[in-house]
Amino acid sequence: MNETKRRFSLRERARSFFYAGRGIGFMIGSQHNAWIHALATILIIIAGFYFGITRTEWGLVILAIIAVWTAEALNTAFEFLADVSKPDFHPLVMKAKDIAAAAVLIAAAGALAIGLIILIPYIAALF
Repeated sequence: MNETKRRFSLRERARSFFYAGRGIGFMIGSQHNAWIHALATILIIIAGFYFGITRTEWGLVILAIIAVWTAEALNTAFEFLADVSKPDFHPLVMKAKDIAAAAVLIAAAGALAIGLIILIPYIAALF
């Protein structure tokens, strides 16, 4: 194996951020559920500022947001790869795609639970 060691390049690191941003654009542009995640992200951030949640609560909210977006990104990438490798229907590809979608659902349900646990006391205090 002939490997050439590449030197660290600030330009290459900047380019990797560009590619990651482009990936986020592909995900949001192609996945309607990503729009729902974006709306939920915006709403929880607004609610967090409105209620003045604690630093610990912010940490939990941020971890929940990261979990959902990571699951959605991996699910989207997996779906694109599955469609390229097997564009025709195959029951194993269907199962794999369903399981990847389940990962997003699990992350979203967990994030919802965290959001409710944090926000319900603040909302209840309004009444």
